[in-house]
Amino acid sequence: MNGTTTGVLYVHSSPRALCPHVEWAAGRAMSRAVNFSWLDQPALDGSRRTEFTWTGQVGTGAAIASALRGWEHLRYEVTEEPTAQSDGGRWMHTPDLGVFFAQTDVSGNMVVPEDRVRYAMEVAGSNALELHRELRLALGQAWDDELEPFRHAAEGNPVVWLHRVG
Repeated sequence: MNGTTTGVLYVHSSPRALCPHVEWAAGRAMSRAVNFSWLDQPALDGSRRTEFTWTGQVGTGAAIASALRGWEHLRYEVTEEPTAQSDGGRWMHTPDLGVFFAQTDVSGNMVVPEDRVRYAMEVAGSNALELHRELRLALGQAWDDELEPFRHAAEGNPVVWLHRVG
C-alpha cells in the first residue's frame, strides 16, 4: 500500500547494552539511520527508555515492530497513524507476552474485528466472566497492564501520549 504516515516508537525499557542494537534495527526498518535520545527508566534499574516520532511509508510501524520482536528484556510500543487509504495500528511487546497488534481508527481507538467478538461470545457461551476475559484479551489488556508502570515511570520526561483528544 502506498502513502506516507507518521507514528511513534516508544521503547519503555531496554538494557543499556541493547540500546545501539535497537537503534540499528529500528533504523533499518525505517530505511534510514536514527539516533535516539535515551533516558534512564526509573521503573527498572539499569534500563533505558526513549520515544521517537517517525515518518514513513504505510507499513513502517509493522516493520519496526517486526524488527524488534522477540528481543529478550525489551518492552516497546509502536503506533502508526491511519491515512485516507489505510488503517492505523498499535503494536505492544513485552518479554513475557510477546507481540500484540490492534488496528486503530482515526481517533486512536482500537478496533476489534467482528469475527474476534463473535469468537469471544462463542467461547464464553453464557459465562459473563469468560466473555469479560476474552474481550480483555482482544483489547490487549494484559500488555497494557504490564506496560503501564513503565509509562508512568516516565512522567516528567518528554512524553507523546498514545491517545488523541478530539
